[in-house]
Amino acid sequence: MRMLPAGPLLHRATAKRNPIARRLLAHTTRRRLNLDPAPSNPPRNPRITTPRSQPQPPPPSSPPPPPTTRLTTTPSSPKWPPLPLPPPEITPLHPKLTRILASNPSKFTLQGTNTYLLGAGATRLLIDTGEGKPAWLSALKAHLAAENATLLHVLLTHRHHDHVGGVADVRAAWPGATVWKCEPEDGEEEIVDGARWHLPEAQVTLRAVHTPGHTSDHMCFVWEEEGAVFTGDNVLGHGTSVFEDLGAYVASLERMRGLFAGGRGITGRAYPGHGEVVEDGRGRVEEYIRHRAQREEQVVQTLRGRGQEGVETTSGAGGGGDGSWAVMELVASIYRDVPESLHPAAAGGVVQILQKLLREGKAVVEGDGERWRLTGSGRSAL
Repeated sequence: MRMLPAGPLLHRATAKRNPIARRLLAHTTRRRLNLDPAPSNPPRNPRITTPRSQPQPPPPSSPPPPPTTRLTTTPSSPKWPPLPLPPPEITPLHPKLTRILASNPSKFTLQGTNTYLLGAGATRLLIDTGEGKPAWLSALKAHLAAENATLLHVLLTHRHHDHVGGVADVRAAWPGATVWKCEPEDGEEEIVDGARWHLPEAQVTLRAVHTPGHTSDHMCFVWEEEGAVFTGDNVLGHGTSVFEDLGAYVASLERMRGLFAGGRGITGRAYPGHGEVVEDGRGRVEEYIRHRAQREEQVVQTLRGRGQEGVETTSGAGGGGDGSWAVMELVASIYRDVPESLHPAAAGGVVQILQKLLREGKAVVEGDGERWRLTGSGRSAL
């Protein structure tokens, strides 16, 4: 029997003379153009072959997880856990507490601003209002409607927009709710240190504690029945916070350490303005205190002519060679293992440390505020 040429050897002249060849030509043409998928069980007739398919690359492996952003530069600094996956929009945290995310996730707000509904029965107390995103307002309305409840009080931790941006929407939806804030604006009632709110139906009591540093008007709220604290932006669920006044911030952290309670049936949790709930609230505050002390010690050691881990700096006498340092010289030395693109952001914290040392009489500033040295240091003060 005559063999039929196949594949590239099969030409149209042969196909015109033989109906089987015509069908084979059509089949191989469609295969080359990927019009027909390759059969899972190719024909076994050795006399008819089909074009060899190109080898396919192996399927890509799963991409590695993104690296966790480095928040510290010293081995002794606390090791923050990796960021968790975004939580649900509405999360029950306790029989009397629900978290509603403000629908504003970003690199600054983590999964978004946490707003908290506290209480039971017909009335609720709300802590913070997010940025005023429509999705957040819709979730809040739906949840309260499902619970057949209304808002009685709105407490604001501080003045930043991602915490107060929804106030106008809340007022429009629940005109009977009272809005409370330290350093209040029009239509708001003033929060003073030690103020209390009690929801008798839910047996819930909150106490206000003035904790400036992140902002001058920053307040935390102690849930007295649970020994827990709503920490606002002073303590987060992940990473560290920024601050306007380092001295005030450290003093507030010291005060916050004593606000948590422990014992049978008492949670002692921290409910932060951003990030996940912290089970050991006091432990997290103590980590923050140690972290701030380590950062300050790094600046002091660098001003003394010592780099990280006590290693002498190249000049041995300050970034300028005379025992004085510019802010960005300090940043470059302290944050040497951090990308330079992040150095301007790190400079803000270094300036806060320098200003604290200046107020304490431990450092002086020279050259129209451009260069810093330790008090009494000439060349390199050891």
